[in-house]
Amino acid sequence: MSGGKIDCPAYDVVMPKQRASKWDWFERALNVLRMEGVDAVKVERLARELGIAKSGFYWHFKDRDDLLAQLVDYWAHEYTAVIAENVAVSGMEPKERLIETARLITKHGFNDCEVSMRAWALTDQEVARRVEKVYATRLRFIKRAFIELGFDDGEAELRARLYMIYHMWEPATFGPQGGKKGYLKAIERRVELLTRQ
Repeated sequence: MSGGKIDCPAYDVVMPKQRASKWDWFERALNVLRMEGVDAVKVERLARELGIAKSGFYWHFKDRDDLLAQLVDYWAHEYTAVIAENVAVSGMEPKERLIETARLITKHGFNDCEVSMRAWALTDQEVARRVEKVYATRLRFIKRAFIELGFDDGEAELRARLYMIYHMWEPATFGPQGGKKGYLKAIERRVELLTRQ
């Protein structure tokens, strides 16, 4: 058997596509959210784009509201916790931690959903509460590095906020400046600027 068909000279039977994973649903939903906003995240559309029957959705979610509720958790984990709770990253020296965090953000596109998540938060109080929680987690993680570098609490917070604006919002503000490769080259210089006493 190959390519979704049974190898048989007398028949040309197309086998149905296997079920999409929960990760597939989340990634497709985030892509639609990023491009068109939360109102465009519809079960029928996601199923069509994944090339599977709509019934496959119900293996993972009760309904659209369940998908959207879990989507915020997925974004919080995949776009924040994977760095903030990463023992290898947390164990680095503070300056190297800031550089590595920025590299990971850029390499994996962890800043791709900032505009869409904030826009969604404007229309839903619960989403707004959860988005604020994610930003508080990010701020604590980054601020800790600046405190370890010897800055007092107020100065550490200011520099952490600038760091976050730099690395989370610059692409949304200025677009892809020289592509990811050019952006990666600028990281060390930016961290140097922000950590200068």
